[in-house]
Amino acid sequence: MSSARPRPLIGVTTYRQTTSWWSWERDAALVPGAYLDLVEAAGGQPVLIPPPGDRPAGATDQGEGIGRRAGFDRLVAALDGLLLIGGGDIDADRYGQADDPRNSGSNDRRDDLELGLLRAALDLDLPILAVCRGLQVLNVLLGGDLVQYLPDRTGSTDHQPRPGVFGSVSVVTEEGSTVRRLLGDRATVLCSHHQAIGRPGRGLVVTARSEDGVIEAAELSGFRFVVGVQWHPEESGDRSLFDALVAAAGDRIAPLRFPMPSGMAEQ
Repeated sequence: MSSARPRPLIGVTTYRQTTSWWSWERDAALVPGAYLDLVEAAGGQPVLIPPPGDRPAGATDQGEGIGRRAGFDRLVAALDGLLLIGGGDIDADRYGQADDPRNSGSNDRRDDLELGLLRAALDLDLPILAVCRGLQVLNVLLGGDLVQYLPDRTGSTDHQPRPGVFGSVSVVTEEGSTVRRLLGDRATVLCSHHQAIGRPGRGLVVTARSEDGVIEAAELSGFRFVVGVQWHPEESGDRSLFDALVAAAGDRIAPLRFPMPSGMAEQ
């Protein structure tokens, strides 16, 4: 018999918004292709997971909570790993604060989806990579909170020179951490965030900070692979975190076995 390991299925969250392509303008689920390219280059198979759209007129929430939770469990059980991508701001009410008027891009349905997926993924010890907003969602799920507008704290816009622009930020990693093993003790990364972790959530260990003290990476101890970074490795084409995610996901998969062709001896 010969054997081969199938590509791990990596769930990838998406935006849900009105989008234009060719002559069309429609409500759509979308994700920057760089995330997908890096998952595939690392040996994984991306599986897109969009937030639900608006409810049809007359629809109710009756039974939705239980049904959605069961749906998250079933969906995550079919995956081998989970990637939470960047995006808009989380509703500050979810971590006990009033929304700063400078926040933007909030989407309750995406918040619900990603919090639900993360909860189910942690229950199954699924490997997780959380990028930018993804790290913030992880922190909020674990009971932490966020700094809603970093320039008020740091006095600069280094972490997001302006919306849609990435700034180069130097980060220092913690000894013994996954990000130290993958990136070394210091790295220059691309950031575009005006929010960041304030109080870390339960069990979340800070594993990298920028020179101005902003938390730039955190990991959840006691799990197979749960790493969140505040920067955007997909923008620089850095595969290291994606390789580690897919490798951890692949460790959960039993090799497929195929019969040897007739007349060939098994080695």
